[in-house]
Amino acid sequence: MKKILELFLTFMKIGGFTFGGGYAMIPLIQREVVHNKKWIKEGDILEIVAIAESTPGPIAINAATFVGYKVAGFAGAIAATVGVVFPSFLIILIISYVLKEFESFKGVQYAFNGIRAGVLALIIKALFNMYKQCPKNLYAYIIMGTSFILAAFLHVSVLIVIIACALFGLVTYLVDKRRAK
Repeated sequence: MKKILELFLTFMKIGGFTFGGGYAMIPLIQREVVHNKKWIKEGDILEIVAIAESTPGPIAINAATFVGYKVAGFAGAIAATVGVVFPSFLIILIISYVLKEFESFKGVQYAFNGIRAGVLALIIKALFNMYKQCPKNLYAYIIMGTSFILAAFLHVSVLIVIIACALFGLVTYLVDKRRAK
């Protein structure tokens, strides 16, 4: 029960102090679950992000569910998921009541601009951390460049890009395995 409560509180802290969605939460999730709590290994965080991105739903919720399950089974998955969602739910509930009254104030508009800039920095940090952990070979660079072009410039659905990347990675693995024989 102690581990369940610890999961809930850890992910509540992550959910409460991260603005900008799942990608902005990745560095905090990594710091908490890998470095501070040592629940998972450094190499596992990239796999958690890949799985969380590949499954339906928000990345932070999927990552919390995965980590919670890995640490304490089904109850841990529930605790981590509720923990990461609860602060956002509470904040949105409160903001929805007061935002209409204050949205025309310049100070509020500047605050939201500042938050956007901070979120961008967190997303870039998450990108840098994932890049450091990714394999660096010709296949990885081809997948990375092609995915970026397809999603950013050709507006191909991200879901199609993820599925195509998974298939390309699987085919590459099978071809390399056959060559090794």
